[in-house]
Amino acid sequence: QVQLVESGGGLVQAGGSLRLSCAASGSISSINLMGWYRRAPGKQRDLVAAFSSGGSTNYADSVKGRFTISRDNAKNTVYLQMDSLKPEDTAVYYCNAYHRGIDYWGRGTLVTVSS
Repeated sequence: QVQLVESGGGLVQAGGSLRLSCAASGSISSINLMGWYRRAPGKQRDLVAAFSSGGSTNYADSVKGRFTISRDNAKNTVYLQMDSLKPEDTAVYYCNAYHRGIDYWGRGTLVTVSS
């Protein structure tokens, strides 16, 4: 099994920044497929940013140029740097890891952007 521990959510003003962290641990030594999803109030959970096994990145159109995903492979930790935050970024952000055919999720961390 894989456990995901998230941190970094909070309340910020529009135009501000936050950095989310997600550390993966468990029966595996490394996880290549990791990323971030979010669920806004009343909406489905959507992809924000993710790594592929080859290190390629994928971003939602709504966050391109503002959010940056990065990874510390030694710690199995993924970060999401969120800049120029907008009220529409308000959501619960979930860490995701895909390993050996199983999709793992963190508990979620709330990001609230005030206008």
